[in-house]
Amino acid sequence: MFVDQVKIQVKAGKGGDGAVAFRREKYVPNGGPAGGDGGKGGSVILKVDEGLRTLMDFRFHRIFKAKPGQNGMIKGMYGRGANDLYIDVPQGTTVTDAETGEILGDLIDAGQELVVAKGGRGGRGNIHFASAKNPAPEIAENGEPGVERTIQLELKVLADVGLVGFPSVGKSTLLSVVTSAKPKIADYHFTTLVPNLGMVRLDDGRDFVMADLPGLIEGASQGVGLGIQFLRHIERTRVILHLIDMSGVEGRDPFDDYKKINAELATYDPLLLERPQIVVASKMDMPDSSDNLEKFRARLENDDTLKHIPEVMAISSLTHQGLDALMQRTANVLEETPAFATLTDRIQEKKRAEYGFEADDDKPFTLTRDSDAVWILSGEKLEKLFKMTNLEHDESMMRFARQLRGMGVDDELRARGAKNGDLVRIGDFTFEFVE
Repeated sequence: MFVDQVKIQVKAGKGGDGAVAFRREKYVPNGGPAGGDGGKGGSVILKVDEGLRTLMDFRFHRIFKAKPGQNGMIKGMYGRGANDLYIDVPQGTTVTDAETGEILGDLIDAGQELVVAKGGRGGRGNIHFASAKNPAPEIAENGEPGVERTIQLELKVLADVGLVGFPSVGKSTLLSVVTSAKPKIADYHFTTLVPNLGMVRLDDGRDFVMADLPGLIEGASQGVGLGIQFLRHIERTRVILHLIDMSGVEGRDPFDDYKKINAELATYDPLLLERPQIVVASKMDMPDSSDNLEKFRARLENDDTLKHIPEVMAISSLTHQGLDALMQRTANVLEETPAFATLTDRIQEKKRAEYGFEADDDKPFTLTRDSDAVWILSGEKLEKLFKMTNLEHDESMMRFARQLRGMGVDDELRARGAKNGDLVRIGDFTFEFVE
């Protein structure tokens, strides 16, 4: 089964908690704090595996969790850091945050890695909080929470040349003849249900990858037929071979077919039409193909709506007519054509331009009030500080209270009308506001 889109959940490991401990060994003068730091939590990392061709492995396994770091220990011993969790993905995988739509990365090189969820750092032990004023602190940090998110994986095959056209125009047959690929070939529409890849090797030593995409039909952009769900696979191609059945045995007009397919390409991404496109007149071994080709060429030359007249090459996959010339010409065009920015690349660049930086003066917390008159504190930075506060020690709680004051929480509560004794909640933890 070919799977090219899937959502998965990833959760990095929490950092280990720092320890509160003191040296009490006999004959050891000037003891003091000796609580070690916690180990770092494991990150979740995607890694390109050249042997994978589909995202099918994620069909039944969609939740991935890295392990937490070990807690700090006595005598200043640090906790062990957790190993990172590696997830293999095929080449050409685009990774997007499913909630925000942010593109996290594009994995196209063998062995390329992308950290999608970073593990939390270990909490500091009380050995770090000793000072002249407080030589024996009972303060330690809990480990930082690991990043948790839902991501979407989208596979776009890595091919230099893409074959497009109506169903049954000979795309799969051409691929099977010029490469060693074995796509399904039958005398009915939509024989090809998934993209097929093949390597074309020329006698002069040049080679390129060719992709046969499932047939488009008019209205594909509105979901007719197989829709445009596979057009994402043409985004990375540099040259398009547009196959058109010149035999006319199905009663379709070759020129109308040409216009309709280009209209569907433009609906998906108008810039696809700016890529080099060679029109391949297929099935030239049929009786009426030559006449139909002459009519097709004439209509191309007389069409004022075309920005430029495409190159037309006639072939027959059955008799191998024109195949060598087509492959040589395709290789020549490839050498002259640079890589194009994909639709994903352009969306990512646009977002960078619109949101070039985030304001540093944004409040690190939000303050609301629920129906029970309880003040609710929330915000990523504030909640992270709270999770890293060790609630078992009073000194740690006092340190957190100072951090809240430094963030402006006390001033905001007073400005909003909070009074002495009002309840304030952070997550599941509730405390009293004291002037």
